[in-house]
Amino acid sequence: MKNILFLVCLIANSIAAQNSDSLFVSANNYYKNAAFEKAIENYKKIEGQGAVSSELYLNLGNTHYKLNQVGPAIYYYEKALKLDPINEDVLNNLVFAKRLALDNIATVPKTFFQRFHENYLQKLTYNEWAVLTVFFSFMTTLLFLLFYFAHTPSKKRMYFTTSGLSFILFIFMIFITYNEYYRSKNNKEAIVFAEKTTIRNAPIINAEAIFTLHEGTKVIVLDAVDNWRKIKLADGKQGWIIANEVKLLNDF
Repeated sequence: MKNILFLVCLIANSIAAQNSDSLFVSANNYYKNAAFEKAIENYKKIEGQGAVSSELYLNLGNTHYKLNQVGPAIYYYEKALKLDPINEDVLNNLVFAKRLALDNIATVPKTFFQRFHENYLQKLTYNEWAVLTVFFSFMTTLLFLLFYFAHTPSKKRMYFTTSGLSFILFIFMIFITYNEYYRSKNNKEAIVFAEKTTIRNAPIINAEAIFTLHEGTKVIVLDAVDNWRKIKLADGKQGWIIANEVKLLNDF
């Protein structure tokens, strides 16, 4: 009975994968023929099936860019980077899309550790760091066993030293993996979707307006109260925006 259920699940997954591939080809053809709305419709169907990928979000970003929809274009390029932080096509296209955004937010000067984190640690996802953690765990165990069973002093010294270095890297990888996972889950980045919106100093419609934002601006969501979201900009400014005017990036 278990074998039959496994076979049914395997066939269902195979059919779903074929359907996603078919939709992807169809969407790409619509894109090539400048039927961008149809292309988006098919790409969205793939996303609805859970078959998300960096390539899917790249294509969605490209399609919205062709329609001059700045907010959605930047949104999907940023989502693509969440899955593949070193995708050159996404990085290049995101630069062009951001040039269409009206808001020019100056960033707060970063410390050495923040620059190091952004330039190196963020190049891999927390899942990829987890793979490296498992690898160094395996290497530490293997090298220690080789040290334990080695007969000559020179080999024992070599295996002991390398196992110690591998163990240090293993601990370092655990720390990085946890830090990247925590950052990914708690750093709630979002993109402004409203063409133009007023940011207020309190979560009520008649609160004082403190500044204005336009579509495509990237923000950090700090808090939520009813239909409002407290946001923070790259320059440190904070305020409240209506919830449906921003869209979270890490919603998958």
